[in-house]
Amino acid sequence: MTIALPPEAQAIADNVRRFVDREVMPLANELEHADAFPQALLDQMNAMGLLGCTIAERFGGSGLSYVAYAAIVEELSRGWMSLGGMINTHIIDAYLLEQFGTPEQQERYLPRMARGEIRGAFTITEPNAGSDVQAIQASAKREGDFYVLNGTKQFVTNGRRAGIFAVICKTDPQASPAYAGISILLVEPTTPGFTIVRDVEKLGYKGVDTVILRFDDARVPATQLLGAREGQGFRQALSALEVGRINVAARAVGLSQAAFEDAIRYAQQRQTFGVPIAEHQAIQFKLAEMATKIEAARLLTYKAAETKDRGERTDLEAGMAKLFATETALEVTMEAMRIFGGVGYTKDLRIERLYRDAPFMAIGEGTNEIQHIAIARALLRKYAV
Repeated sequence: MTIALPPEAQAIADNVRRFVDREVMPLANELEHADAFPQALLDQMNAMGLLGCTIAERFGGSGLSYVAYAAIVEELSRGWMSLGGMINTHIIDAYLLEQFGTPEQQERYLPRMARGEIRGAFTITEPNAGSDVQAIQASAKREGDFYVLNGTKQFVTNGRRAGIFAVICKTDPQASPAYAGISILLVEPTTPGFTIVRDVEKLGYKGVDTVILRFDDARVPATQLLGAREGQGFRQALSALEVGRINVAARAVGLSQAAFEDAIRYAQQRQTFGVPIAEHQAIQFKLAEMATKIEAARLLTYKAAETKDRGERTDLEAGMAKLFATETALEVTMEAMRIFGGVGYTKDLRIERLYRDAPFMAIGEGTNEIQHIAIARALLRKYAV
């Protein structure tokens, strides 16, 4: 079940698929159960150019489309969803720099990000703010040539190993509306006052360093203000989250495809009452529903990627793709486990891992409850009377 991709994107997806089959599949369960960071796999991904896949060629990247990016993420996540997540915030930071960074900021970071010398982290969530970005409390006060940054960020992917952090903060806490006072600072981990509080243990999405960060009077050079203009961070973050939601949707498609492939293979091997369970109508209905919804999720994901490639606003398309694909992943992994029966509930098979990974995507990059609101608002804007 595939859609027609441009030849270059298809060739890249095929190459990533071979890498996943050869290198990822044999190791994923062991690494995931140990919650071990897959440095060797990440090094191979970097050697393939995946960390610079969307970065423009003038900065040393491949300049690939977001359609190609979605195909890459889907294939990686078919092997292990965490790999698709490791490049997510990195690509988000690269997008922010390319779209909104000053020439100096672009030259400072993008070539190194394209080579994989540094990886990016994207920080929004706080103890009292997540999907409601305007509720953040992290603040940065301008003092001469520096911003003094204070606050806590949690659930930061790549937080222990990143070389650049895009930190969403308020440079004008009194602004009305609140979003008008939000900016993004580019913070390096060597900044005095930057502290990694602790790692976060999770149900799934393992192997990824997810941390809580704290900034205590961290002095960030004013030249690290993304785009050199205060008050632009909310708009910048929402645009970048469209890229993130395409990533999450593609991850959900890849994970769902893996669960479906395992389930349909097992259904033709496992026998009950003298026949393979695939011949029972109850199982056939499950397989038909699973395959149909996966293909629909894939089409929504690639439509969102194509819209982003055209430079258009993509909140509606990315929101729909993220919502449907991740809800599909929740359903497909559950149905796959039911097809496997009791053995699917054990750690002997990867369906147990896929089942634990699925819930994260329904809450990551904005909960699906927020997606409903965002989709409805976009529809009302589109169909305004």
